[in-house]
Amino acid sequence: MKAMILRGISSFRENRTPLELLDMPEPVPGEVEILIRVSACGICHTELDEIEGRTPPSSFPIVLGHQVVGRVAGIGKKAGRFKIGDRVGVGWIFSACGRCSACLEGNENVCDHFRATGRDAHGGYAEFMTVPEDFSYPIPPVFSDAEAAPLLCAGAIGHRSLRLTNLKDGQNLGLTGFGASAHLVLKMVRHRYPHSNVFVFARSEREQGFARELGAVWAGNTEDEPPESLHAVIDTTPAWKPVVEALKNLFPGGRLVINAIRKEEGDKDYLLKLDYPAHLWLEKEIKSVANVARSDISEFMELAAEIPIRPEVQEFALKDANRALLELKEARIRGAKVLRME
Repeated sequence: MKAMILRGISSFRENRTPLELLDMPEPVPGEVEILIRVSACGICHTELDEIEGRTPPSSFPIVLGHQVVGRVAGIGKKAGRFKIGDRVGVGWIFSACGRCSACLEGNENVCDHFRATGRDAHGGYAEFMTVPEDFSYPIPPVFSDAEAAPLLCAGAIGHRSLRLTNLKDGQNLGLTGFGASAHLVLKMVRHRYPHSNVFVFARSEREQGFARELGAVWAGNTEDEPPESLHAVIDTTPAWKPVVEALKNLFPGGRLVINAIRKEEGDKDYLLKLDYPAHLWLEKEIKSVANVARSDISEFMELAAEIPIRPEVQEFALKDANRALLELKEARIRGAKVLRME
């Protein structure tokens, strides 16, 4: 099978083609696994973090990709949820132990043995992949393969982030950063909270214009002051500056939800500008998002089909994965980027 392989940590400044297109043996499903013939795989900012070492894979070489859609092409001896030809998806959560207190309470996203697709196990930048059957999901027929792929991560993590804001209909929501996840959150808010207004903070005028097209009542730069205070903010950026800027825009008792797998060291000094009376006093909160649980993916896929939420996508061939990642690195974003297999 064809696959894009990452052999080790690399910087896009020094190497603009960190992934190598290779022939690999087709994987064989284990007893409780299924084999998936991949048709589409979304591209996520987390892949940049894996490549450049901020969230390094647990071993090399590795096949990246954790927003996977395809058809069941093989079934393990003890697997029985799906049949050959079924269309399924795979998200960031590849497996968890299922036995610890976190898993038993439905919080498998913080399990000590959490394994991530495309980081701790081969992912979807390939023609085939295997996954435990209990960590795959049926894809609603309303979506094309390319539309469904970003829903499995950007949509699911956005769904979890929105739930953690405790937003009520009629309250104001801020979105800091406007990539694949945030643009899906905006669509969710318009459906679930029709009387709420969304305010978007984004670096580029292109992203700001896109936000307005999708229904944001206001869009500006990270440091701009919105016309109204916000009951909640979701931050999807890898930087610290938006955290401090968002806190000053919150109502008393408001909550900032940080939907980011890591924060860069480059602007860490910005935290020195944190002023307790202005930014944190009056019972303002900061809540982080860690991974996703299976329930986040399955619940969101049902919601997305009900609305329906159709993400904006740009498609690339598998061999062009490096180009797509470079565009993401350079913030050339409109919606979500998706690899399509030949």
